[in-house]
Amino acid sequence: METCNPPENELSPFGILSILTITGTECIVGIIANGFIMAINAAEWIKNKTVSTSGRVLFFLSASRIALQSFTMLEITFSSTSPRFYNEDVMYDTFKVSFMFLNHCSLWFAAWLSFFYFVKIADFSHPLFLKLKWRISRLMPWLLWLSVLISLGYSMLLSNDIYTVYCNNSSIPSSNSTKKKYFTKTNVVNLVLLYNLGIFIPLIMFILSATLLIISLKRHTLHMESNATGCRDPSMEAHIGAIRATSYFLILYIFNSVALFLYMSNIFDINSSWNILCKFIMAAYPAGHSILLIQDNPGLRRAWKRLQPQVHFYLKEQTP
Repeated sequence: METCNPPENELSPFGILSILTITGTECIVGIIANGFIMAINAAEWIKNKTVSTSGRVLFFLSASRIALQSFTMLEITFSSTSPRFYNEDVMYDTFKVSFMFLNHCSLWFAAWLSFFYFVKIADFSHPLFLKLKWRISRLMPWLLWLSVLISLGYSMLLSNDIYTVYCNNSSIPSSNSTKKKYFTKTNVVNLVLLYNLGIFIPLIMFILSATLLIISLKRHTLHMESNATGCRDPSMEAHIGAIRATSYFLILYIFNSVALFLYMSNIFDINSSWNILCKFIMAAYPAGHSILLIQDNPGLRRAWKRLQPQVHFYLKEQTP
C-alpha cells in the first residue's frame, strides 16, 4: 500500500463536462419535482396543523430524494474531478455508506407509499386486512422511522471490510514509464448479501401490492359485471391508477437496483462507459418517479397546474 500522487484524469475535459451536465440536469429536475411535492405537503401540514398519511409518506420520500440527488451530484463531481480526494479510504467509505443509506431510505419510503395505496384502495374482507386498513394511518409514522433505522443499519455495515482502496504502478503501453492508478478491492460476497437483504423486503412489498391490487380489481370487475354495470366507477379508477403507478415504479425500481448494484460492486472501471451509464440511470430514477407521482396524484396535478401560470409569468418577467 502506498499513497497515490495526484493521478492523471483518464477522462477528457469534454467527457467530464458531459457527465456533469447530464447527471446535473437529471438531478436538478428531480430536486425541483421533489421540492414541489415536499412544499405542497408541508404547506398542507402548516395550514391544517395536520397532514394526510399519504402526504406524510410523500414528504419523507421527497426529502430523502432531494438529499439523495444533491449527494449524487456531489459524489459524481468529486469522483470525476478530484479522484485523489475521493479515493481516500475514509472519504470513499463515507461516500458509499451515505449513498447507500439515502438510496435505501428512498426505496423504503416508496415501498410504503405503494403499500399504503394498496391497503386503502383494495377491497378484501379478511379480518386481518380490515384490521390493517383501520390501523395503517396510525402505524405509518412508526414504519417510516423504522425504515430509517433499518437503512442506517444496512449502510453502516458497508463500512466494515467491503471496500479497500489502494494504488499501484501501471505501465503505459509503448512507453517505459509508469503511472499511479487507483484500484478498489470489493468484497463482492458480503456486498451481495447486504445489498440483497437491503432491497429484498421493499421489492417484495412492491410485487405483493401490485399483485393484490390486480386481484382486487378483477374481483371488483366481476362484481360489477354480475350487477350488469358496464361503466367504470371511482373504485375501479382508483384501482387502475394505483396499479399503473405501482407498475411504473416497479420497472424504474428494477432498473435502478441493477444499476446501483453494478455501481457499488465496482465491476466496471470508474471511467468506463458502463459505469457512467449506471450513474445516468441512478440520477434519472428519482426524477422520473417523482414526475410520475405528480402526474398520477390528483392533488399534486392540480397544484402544478395552478403553479404553471405563475412560473410562466416569472420567466417572462426575467426575460430581457
